[in-house]
Amino acid sequence: MLETIKEFASEFFVTGDPLIYGAMVSIGITMIAIVAVLTYFKKWGWLWRNWLTTVDHKKIGIMYIIASIIMLFRGGVDALMMRLQLAMPNMDFLHPEHYNQVFTTHGTIMILFMAMPFMFGLFNVIVPLQIGARDVAFPFLNALSFWLFFLGAMLFNLSFVIGGSPDAGWLSYPPLSELSHSPGVGQNFYIWGIQISGIGSLATGINFMVTIIKMRAPGMRWMKLPMFTWSVFSTCIIILFAFPILTVTLALLFLDRFAGAHFFTLDLGGNPMMYINLIWMWGHPEVYIVVLPAFGVFSEIVSTFSRKKLFGYKSMVFAMLIISFLSFFTWAHHFFTMGSGADVNAFFAVTTMLIAIPTGVKIFNWLFTMYRGRIRMATPMMWTLAFIPCFIVGGMTGVLLSVAPADFQFHNSYFLIAHFHQVLIGGVVFGYFAGLYYWWPKMFGFQLEEKLGKWAFWTWNIGFYVCFMPQYAVGLMGMTRRLSTYGWDTGWWELNFVSTIGAFLMGVGFLFQVAQIADGIRKYKSLKASGDPWDARTLEWSIPSPAPEYNFAVTPRGDDIDEWWEEKERRAKGIYPPEQKLEPIHMPKNSGIPFVMSVFWFIAGFGFVFGWLWMAILGLAGVGICMIARSFSYDTDYYIPVDEIKRTEASLRGSV
Repeated sequence: MLETIKEFASEFFVTGDPLIYGAMVSIGITMIAIVAVLTYFKKWGWLWRNWLTTVDHKKIGIMYIIASIIMLFRGGVDALMMRLQLAMPNMDFLHPEHYNQVFTTHGTIMILFMAMPFMFGLFNVIVPLQIGARDVAFPFLNALSFWLFFLGAMLFNLSFVIGGSPDAGWLSYPPLSELSHSPGVGQNFYIWGIQISGIGSLATGINFMVTIIKMRAPGMRWMKLPMFTWSVFSTCIIILFAFPILTVTLALLFLDRFAGAHFFTLDLGGNPMMYINLIWMWGHPEVYIVVLPAFGVFSEIVSTFSRKKLFGYKSMVFAMLIISFLSFFTWAHHFFTMGSGADVNAFFAVTTMLIAIPTGVKIFNWLFTMYRGRIRMATPMMWTLAFIPCFIVGGMTGVLLSVAPADFQFHNSYFLIAHFHQVLIGGVVFGYFAGLYYWWPKMFGFQLEEKLGKWAFWTWNIGFYVCFMPQYAVGLMGMTRRLSTYGWDTGWWELNFVSTIGAFLMGVGFLFQVAQIADGIRKYKSLKASGDPWDARTLEWSIPSPAPEYNFAVTPRGDDIDEWWEEKERRAKGIYPPEQKLEPIHMPKNSGIPFVMSVFWFIAGFGFVFGWLWMAILGLAGVGICMIARSFSYDTDYYIPVDEIKRTEASLRGSV
């Protein structure tokens, strides 16, 4: 019996690597500390009532962002381990199998479990406030979306201590991801972590599309929408068409592994290239899914800190919609070297070049907005200004890669690595950092201290260029991606060593940001009654910061693009809106079903990972019971009485 238990434990837990043992100890200590703190301060009930069961879009947004920052730390540690391994020739810090696992989890986490939740967090916090709504269209579904994402991410992250991490690359190309080449459970963790999380992502896209279409404030016509809301709408269009492709693709791959199907194997008529086509039919639109909301963030910040209307509003809207459309016609540029033929390569080369045009339109519009503006160099504006040259360089190298003959040289080299990090860090991460700093007061009711923020800004930016500029050169010198080691005779070590220094500088920048947040909490100073520290332009700043549960005591109007700015102008002239009568506000009740249902999805996914059908069936049965319980839930809403609204408004607007 004891021997059986030992044998099971040796297969179930990852053993033999000191780094993994250290991670296990860290996880154990962290879990014990969390349980101890919640128990000591008697916060279990508070955690359940205020967070685990909440359907408030603002709290859900905050949880998304917290989860994203945790994933940024995890993915960043992976990146630093890779850079340490490549800092010098013939390094033995990570053995090849572990290195493959690290770069696989790094890419997956950064795109799907860091960028996506950061984006959804900003969606949740800002969009209902910008359009004058009291919540999203489907609050219950919104909570379920978050918990599906979170439990999917946790399932994926379990793999590096239980069962073993996936190691076939962040897109898991066959045959490496097939049972023949990856017989362990790592790829199953990859499939089910992403599947469960992806269901939540698709539901979020549907939810926010309906919210924007149906819940805008009176007078807020389509061409009066704030630009961030337009960017969210454009993103949701892509999500609706792209994520079903990912769901089906991963389901087919799982059937290959679990049921002996041959969709993506050469045996019995399968085709690995079909997987690569399908995964990139999702994968390249995914790049625009995460970058379009960043463009919306930059539009809001440039207008606010230049104290001007956004230049070329209509052209910005059309540019985003054009990108949404063209994003589905560029996927084959990821494998020009496949041998599709000149006609196919030429078509996708042209579409890839075309999609750069609307992006260029937006950059010129931001520059024209700043022209002759009274620019304030607050932290959000600094991140925005840093984005522009960084993204221009990333876009130019992208156009180089779009030239099919040139791509035969660049393909799978470190030139490509540098390009997509230039775009994804310089565009996505910089954009979401700008949005976090900009809307932090709206989320938490206080501002972050600027000095530490500027230290974080400069270390991040200097570290970024020190890290990735050498990678363009080393890529042209012949260094290919996915190498875990190289020899002294290659001539690459100096540039790789400099790149590693830059990576650690970015890590220092992240630590400055953590210190900035901790310092802001320690020195907490509530905003003034207006809740508008930036002298901003859109409706979310017309209410106290942080916003009350119901957002707006009375339904606002949205007659102008910059409605709050125009309202302030009218008030400065002595023109005030007529006072509206307060009425009871209809709100959704909290529910524990989304959390419980997601836990059952986690159980089902864990069962499928290890091939334990009894556990998978138990989990799916729990999901079904939760759905039935929801369908028989009738007490799902309530009204906030007028007296309570008056007390809340008096308290929030009287704060100093």
